[in-house]
Amino acid sequence: MATSAEAQPTPATTEPVERWLARRSAVNRANSQHSTGPRTEPGKQRSSLNALRHGLTAQTAVLPTEDPEAYERHIQLLLAEYQPANATETQLVHEIANTAWRLNRIPFLEADLLSQNPSPQTLIPQLATLGLHGSRLSRQFQKAIEQLREIQEERRHLERRQLTEAAELYLRHQHKGLPWNPAELFSEQPGFVFSKEQIERHAGKLILQNPAFYATLHSFHADQPPIAKCSGGSAD
Repeated sequence: MATSAEAQPTPATTEPVERWLARRSAVNRANSQHSTGPRTEPGKQRSSLNALRHGLTAQTAVLPTEDPEAYERHIQLLLAEYQPANATETQLVHEIANTAWRLNRIPFLEADLLSQNPSPQTLIPQLATLGLHGSRLSRQFQKAIEQLREIQEERRHLERRQLTEAAELYLRHQHKGLPWNPAELFSEQPGFVFSKEQIERHAGKLILQNPAFYATLHSFHADQPPIAKCSGGSAD
């Protein structure tokens, strides 16, 4: 006759943790087959907030329920305000716009929650979650603006230096009677964006600001328009 120990089946796993995990996995699979989603109003509100939360973190800024034309106007306003000059600056402006768009959505999400359940105390977890998202988006918004301003200031500083160097080179060419073609002189200089007219206008401003220093570098022509009437460019 077999003993009681021999009659018991040998467990598939010997470690208690492994046995618990196996039971938990089996229970989860069984529950998933009978799940029909939230049924109570608080459960539905939490489920709804989960979907809306994805709208605050999703890669696409505009939700299907939002107006894409309004979003495009929002983008264009910020592009006009910050006037990006290259791909990096444009990318940062779009990041600012997307973050601002999500931030502007949060008050509507809060209002929607309160319309479903006007008792704020029962909505504390959901409202707190929205508050956390708002704080995160605000930090992201401010960081993107600071990065954009820093990059733009560096670019403008470089442009001012390049413009002054080009104007001084133009004055030397004029003084020595050499031909002047900035397209050839600066063709290999990265980031150089100035036209011949901008360089010549800036040269005139340099002479007005420091005539003693630049007098030896420039020879005036009788048909040259008065320098004081020349208007400056963006970095002049």
